[in-house]
Amino acid sequence: MHRRMYFALTCFLICCISATNGDEIASQTFRTDDNVDKTLAWYQLKQGEFPPQGAAHAISGELIRVDHLERQFYLRVDRDDSQQRGIWDLPIDATMLPYGAIYYHGAPAALQDIPLGTHLHGLFYRKAADDKSPPPPGPYGRATPDVDFNRCFELEDDFSHNARQQRLWRIDAVDLDEMSLTATLHKQGQDIGLPLRFDLLSHTRVFLGNRMEDLNAMEPGTLVQLNITWATLYGPGRVSDVWLDESSRQLASHQQLMRHHNHIRERGLPGWVDAVDDESQVVTITFFGGVDPKLFDELTGINEEPQGWPFSAGEDDPKAPKGGIAVALESLMTYDPVNDRKGGNILSITQGCAEPGSSGIQIKVKCGMLLEGFRPRRIVRFYPATWKVQALPREEQFFGRE
Repeated sequence: MHRRMYFALTCFLICCISATNGDEIASQTFRTDDNVDKTLAWYQLKQGEFPPQGAAHAISGELIRVDHLERQFYLRVDRDDSQQRGIWDLPIDATMLPYGAIYYHGAPAALQDIPLGTHLHGLFYRKAADDKSPPPPGPYGRATPDVDFNRCFELEDDFSHNARQQRLWRIDAVDLDEMSLTATLHKQGQDIGLPLRFDLLSHTRVFLGNRMEDLNAMEPGTLVQLNITWATLYGPGRVSDVWLDESSRQLASHQQLMRHHNHIRERGLPGWVDAVDDESQVVTITFFGGVDPKLFDELTGINEEPQGWPFSAGEDDPKAPKGGIAVALESLMTYDPVNDRKGGNILSITQGCAEPGSSGIQIKVKCGMLLEGFRPRRIVRFYPATWKVQALPREEQFFGRE
């Protein structure tokens, strides 16, 4: 019997209202950065649920250590007026949540895309109640007050952080003798805060259009984006990169977006299993956020070549959208997707309202065989049949390390 894929667009008003009012709801039920009532507890993540809007704690700092395979990293926390000198510059040891999103140069990214030393802005949740892991080693056993916020929901560089808020830096002065750049944050014709004096480096990269320029290309009055390093150690920070015009910024974002597309096509769309119908062998998957929406358009692509190995049975309709599901870990690492995918025709694609951590896109997939990892709230990756699946580098395959 042929099974034809159908495409449904559904967006329920109640979910959109919940997303809009999330900050208000969060502030009434638990502590947030906007509601510092210490009688309230910080929100604790719940297994198998996406967090509410506005529940995370914002921490900024510098990327100083990375394990990109496990999506773990050290972030040296920025100094601020609330800290005593003895706890300055101490890191948090954090792990990206499976639905955690990363942005670099204004586009989705993977942790390995971000150079060490990049200043980042993050949203974090407190460690699980049963997490007994020690804090990162510090002098005299000291730790940053943010040490318990070790589950990262979102991470973005300064470029992405300011672009998302439609902010730019206006260059006020450039002093190449003192190697300094004075700039004021700017949004829609209005200054935000006071001018800041950044350090320039002899290797600071300056981008204009599709080329690189020297430091002399920076002129007062220009609206720019900056990425910085050594933030708060000796003032606002050292400038690592300057994008002088919209063309150079768009090029940086486009290049990162293409890198993201390649990364996801090679590793599969990440999500978790919502439901499994054992009798009909249908798996329902909700995809995570932090993925360029254009990649989800490729779910409807047609590859008429019949599915062979490693699928246990042929698809019902070779001329309908289809694909394979690979079991993944919390780190999004797969086992051996070339040889252990199972799947078949995509029976439906539903577009609901996105919520924090979720794309809102859900699919139902007919499988010739159900694997042990196809269980509700287990992590999976999905490969549309139009994507070529080839072996990843050995270190990215968990097979054999169980």
